[in-house]
Amino acid sequence: MTIPQDLQAPLGDVLAGARLAASVIVLREAPADAPAPGVPQVLMLRRAERDNDLRSGVWVFPGGVLDAVDATLHARCEGDTPEAANARLGLTDGALDYSVAAVRECFEEVGLLFAHSARCPATLPSAAERKASVTGGDFVALCERHDLRLQLDALVYHSHWLTPPGIPKRFNTRFYVARLPEGQAAQADEGEAQELAWFTPAEALKAGLKLLPVTTRTLQDLARFDTVQAILDEARARQHPPMMMPRLGQSAQGKGRPVLPDEPAWAEIGRLDPHGQGTVCFELPPLRAVALSPRITRVTCNNGSVMTGPGTNTYLIAEPGSDEVTVLDPGPDDADTSAHLQAVMAAVGPRRVTRIVVTHTHKDHSPAAQALKALTGAPLVGMAALHPEWQDTGFQPDQAVAEGEVLTLGAHTHLQAVHTPGHAANHLCWLLQEEATLFTGDHIMQGSTVVINPPDGDMAAYFRSLERLLAMELRWFAPGHGFLMAEPHAEVRKLLAHRRAREAKVLAALKALGSATALALVPVVYGDVPVQRHGIAARSLTAHLLKLAGEGVISARQGDEAMIWEA
Repeated sequence: MTIPQDLQAPLGDVLAGARLAASVIVLREAPADAPAPGVPQVLMLRRAERDNDLRSGVWVFPGGVLDAVDATLHARCEGDTPEAANARLGLTDGALDYSVAAVRECFEEVGLLFAHSARCPATLPSAAERKASVTGGDFVALCERHDLRLQLDALVYHSHWLTPPGIPKRFNTRFYVARLPEGQAAQADEGEAQELAWFTPAEALKAGLKLLPVTTRTLQDLARFDTVQAILDEARARQHPPMMMPRLGQSAQGKGRPVLPDEPAWAEIGRLDPHGQGTVCFELPPLRAVALSPRITRVTCNNGSVMTGPGTNTYLIAEPGSDEVTVLDPGPDDADTSAHLQAVMAAVGPRRVTRIVVTHTHKDHSPAAQALKALTGAPLVGMAALHPEWQDTGFQPDQAVAEGEVLTLGAHTHLQAVHTPGHAANHLCWLLQEEATLFTGDHIMQGSTVVINPPDGDMAAYFRSLERLLAMELRWFAPGHGFLMAEPHAEVRKLLAHRRAREAKVLAALKALGSATALALVPVVYGDVPVQRHGIAARSLTAHLLKLAGEGVISARQGDEAMIWEA
């Protein structure tokens, strides 16, 4: 297939065909006879079983599609305005229709009405009237008959989800959270809602219910809170919740499922399969060649571990149509080297390897370069190790490169060296200029922060190397470990914020103790890290201490067995 170079299809194409919908997450405190009285419970309904319907029999929150009548009920709305609703949902028009639809659908499906009667004496619709209200027109007549005022301020905007491309029936849904109206009880309409139940979010997740991905993720979000009020307050404080759109992917064995936006493969799936055919793998099986663009192919080494994640990525970079290929980061020299290089050469095919480029000389990235050179005769390109510890000291480049040097791979394919010391003093990222894609090696890894291990690792240099990326025009990161990463600048800012927060924690802990060794600080500063990884964490912590000392913020003196740091 033709592989697009952009992140995804235009937003208009992504939204095309999706029906506008609204849903209400109705909440209450668990009653006194519940196992945990007072904790939040959520109302869920089981949808009717229907042939050829992916939502058949699933447990969901009350809701449904917008109706043309929803726009006619604005005059009956209280507690919100079209202008405020548009701003909240990020729309130019029509946002209030979602709130009205949420009220209407909740009443039709489960008999709960977020409204009051302006009549004296006030009367709400009876159960019989509710059962007869099965269309939008019926609901409008009901509002007129009882002079209802829809209480939209009872609904708090929570989230925005879009069904993945590739699914026949798609919904563009706005979710609201609301407290159960006082004095009302839910009742299934026995049409859309075949069964109702109140669950704590944790109970719903453990009950073996048939759930959609959006429902599962929403329940996981709600499970963080101890009170209904906390859920409402947190939702009210949200600023423009982003649209969440799963994408269809498949496992290494070919089994398909929706992939959620916070999963590692999500952005890559959007790039390679914008129309939702579900053909892109959400795993990184070793030794499988994956075409990422007309210029880039990835082969992942079978060396996955705590330190290497799913394995080290080897990239093949070539001008489209050229018979010359550049191989970047050929991987480790171990028992799996032969199989990995065979997979790389299979991906090269009839073309020629004309250069072997490395990002740095840690032992999971460069050692196989010698074996690949023996196979192909291609020269080695990169920087030699500047410190011996944990390095491939045998890597000696045939072409030593400097910051900014550009390799011409073809008339329309250029690879620029970007010196990024920090993780290693000789670390280079490589920028594929035509695609604004940066091969990051270990400078930026997907799903974890990199270890900074002095003396070769330098935290101050790492900060500077991250910050310089913010001034570069970048569209993608191609990391040494993980999938393609979109929104590079946002990723960099996230890493910088994480490192700064960790550094602030280091300084606060040291001030509290007065003086301490790095090992003594680890349990305090890295309490969120498993104990078995504290030895690794101590290396980065030492790098933070050296940075702070270099800035004059703290001082150090040699103790009997280790350096003692003082605030």
